[in-house]
Amino acid sequence: MSRFAQRPYWTLLVAGALSATGFAPLQLFPVTIAALAVLTWLVHEAPSLKAALLRGWTFGVAHFTVGNNWIQHAFDYQDKMPPVLGYIAVVLLALYLAVYPAMAAGLAWRLASPRSAGDGTTAPGGSYVLVFAAAWIATEWLRATMFTGYAWNPVAVIWLPLISIARVSAFVGTYALSGITVAIAGSLMLLVGWRRWRMPLVAAAGLLLAGIFASAQPLPVRSGPDTPRVRVVQPNVGQEAMQDGNYDLRILEAMIDQSGRPQRHPRLIVWPEGAVNFYLEDGYPADWYYKGTAPVTRGRIAALLGPRDMALIGSTALEFDPQGKLLGAGNAIFALDPAGKLGPVRYDKAHLVPYGEYLPMRSILEPIGLSRLVAGEIDYLPGPGPRTIEVPGFGVVGMQICYEIIFSGQVVDRANRPDMLFNPSNDAWFGAWGPPQHLAQARLRAIEEGLPVIRSTPTGISAVIDAQGRLVATIGMRRAGAIEVPIPGALPPTIFARVGNLAALIVALAMLAVAIAIRRRAG
Repeated sequence: MSRFAQRPYWTLLVAGALSATGFAPLQLFPVTIAALAVLTWLVHEAPSLKAALLRGWTFGVAHFTVGNNWIQHAFDYQDKMPPVLGYIAVVLLALYLAVYPAMAAGLAWRLASPRSAGDGTTAPGGSYVLVFAAAWIATEWLRATMFTGYAWNPVAVIWLPLISIARVSAFVGTYALSGITVAIAGSLMLLVGWRRWRMPLVAAAGLLLAGIFASAQPLPVRSGPDTPRVRVVQPNVGQEAMQDGNYDLRILEAMIDQSGRPQRHPRLIVWPEGAVNFYLEDGYPADWYYKGTAPVTRGRIAALLGPRDMALIGSTALEFDPQGKLLGAGNAIFALDPAGKLGPVRYDKAHLVPYGEYLPMRSILEPIGLSRLVAGEIDYLPGPGPRTIEVPGFGVVGMQICYEIIFSGQVVDRANRPDMLFNPSNDAWFGAWGPPQHLAQARLRAIEEGLPVIRSTPTGISAVIDAQGRLVATIGMRRAGAIEVPIPGALPPTIFARVGNLAALIVALAMLAVAIAIRRRAG
């Protein structure tokens, strides 16, 4: 171990890069736990607070550079910016995101490492590990919150291959489960590095009991000829097809072809985010209907629906002032009935992607050649937040568009709990690693909230996820098709669904209390 301690920053770069392999698509979760154990060890060995911060930051830079490599792919479809800029963007983002593991490392060293008190001969103990875990909970929550938030790939998501462990998030939430994971990694560090077995034994027993306690509850079973079904459509028309002058019509026809025809049972047909590039709402100025009239477009879709069917359609809405001046656009979901009428309420995406759906500081950045990654010069306007919409015949549906689903504790209207969550997305931007990572995080939301999640994307991975986080049916990447299954039932509200991220705060405070008790007992 001393050999690696002599080159801590190279060791942490390697460990940080390897830690990203525990997430989808590779899912080598033991590697992530081992890499976090290396982080806790080398932070403890840091000679100063500055060194501890730098060690946590170094680990984070490598971790986020590898884990977010898919972001580069979005630049392949932007004419105004060269694709090579995507690689720079990934590294720049990692340089910022690494601040959060740096803060966790600095807090753990300053508050609990014996070296901070000038005792370089004392080995780390359970109090140090628990403080590190509590700090990780706090900083991962901050990462999901600060500057609009970037909650992608919380450490907890590595447990999905062992879904009974992942289901612990139904009680404590994602951020607390991430902290528990860091505590397990720290316990491994104590066992391997210092032959301290007490905390590793407690951690292993606690993890086993938690997995048993969080074992699957029986789901409501829906069966019979009149059971409502959901049909998820994936046209497999990617961003590269936008160069085709017939793209708008091509993707509409592809989705129509995959939507099937009316059946005996009622069907909820769901299409991907922004897939309909023809306007669906009436009342816009006439010159905005250059792609065809809204009634004609709605009529073509409604022709697919039987008398008890409904469709949830992703499209763009426009907002005008009373004088007819365009204010902006909404990334919207519309409910459409068999008569071709839109529901009274639409959902507009609330958590917009900076530089994707709007360009911050446009007056400064646009003149120097920077642009949005999403085509178009009109910025999207944010909606009001989580909303539940009544869909006749299918209950109430919560809406979360694209990466909104990654924000733990922010996906459900607490005053009007839905029967399911609909998460249309466009993952064609996300390369090979992004879509499976996105799907994994949607599965965590299903577990946390006890609600099924329906995902429809243009190029994959589309899925129906039950309320326990299991994949009922999927359409793989780069495949055209549709899946049609009975809509999974919801579970009663989980503990996390009732208290939200207050659960993470309680777990973090409990860890700190135990750490103090251990320190006092040792003293």
